[in-house]
Amino acid sequence: MLLGLFLSALAMTLIVAVRYLIVSGGFALATRARVPGLYAGQATQIRSELFWSLVSAAIYGVPAGILAWGWREHGWTLVYTDLHAYPLWWLPLSILLCLVAHDAWFYWTHRWMHRPKPFKLAHAVHHASRPPTAWAAMSFHPIEALSGAVVIPTLVFVIPLHPIALGVVLSVMTLMGVTNHMGWEMFPRRLVNGPAGRWLITASHHERHHAQYRCNYGLYFRFWDRLCGTDRGLGDFAAKPAKSAKARAAAGDAGIAARGEPGRAG
Repeated sequence: MLLGLFLSALAMTLIVAVRYLIVSGGFALATRARVPGLYAGQATQIRSELFWSLVSAAIYGVPAGILAWGWREHGWTLVYTDLHAYPLWWLPLSILLCLVAHDAWFYWTHRWMHRPKPFKLAHAVHHASRPPTAWAAMSFHPIEALSGAVVIPTLVFVIPLHPIALGVVLSVMTLMGVTNHMGWEMFPRRLVNGPAGRWLITASHHERHHAQYRCNYGLYFRFWDRLCGTDRGLGDFAAKPAKSAKARAAAGDAGIAARGEPGRAG
């Protein structure tokens, strides 16, 4: 039993880590082709993003591996394999319910982490990426990683999910986490600036969060930001003069101090 649990947790940790390296690495290469030099001078920051992201991979992977073992051995969770166990319309609805629930959890925990004490204790690790890169999607302090790692393990006990639906949810989580941080907008402007863009979060929206901190807290949808008055619209990817990592950090700290934001941990 213990060996099975260990192997399942280890396997899932490796899967999460490899998925991160492949997806973030792929979008980092796309960034190099699409916006040459965007990450110039950020080698030290990227190494830090890699370190914290791989730590987060274990924090995400271990509970997922334990649940996968429990599902196989004891039927834990509401995950079902018979596609016809529920009406086919339930498949897309279950995906939407997971994304809506995750978005609500993320908004409120993310907003809480911008309070001075939680920010300094944990969330400052993520905002130490100035500006963030495609490698920053999972660059979290362990406390913040843990707050995100409980989402899917909780949802599989609450919402019946087919593996296809679970795969779609995990794919959307990964895609949005990486693309929202890579420093340029991959979606067409007609979508970002159109009716759909008024409710969906893309890199342009999340860019403003990293620039101004006290706004745009959502993950997938702009609903909570709009309802709570924290939506400040889209950010600006206009080219800026290149700075060293040290200069970027100093400028970021000065901006935080001017706005009364908590500074970086340490």
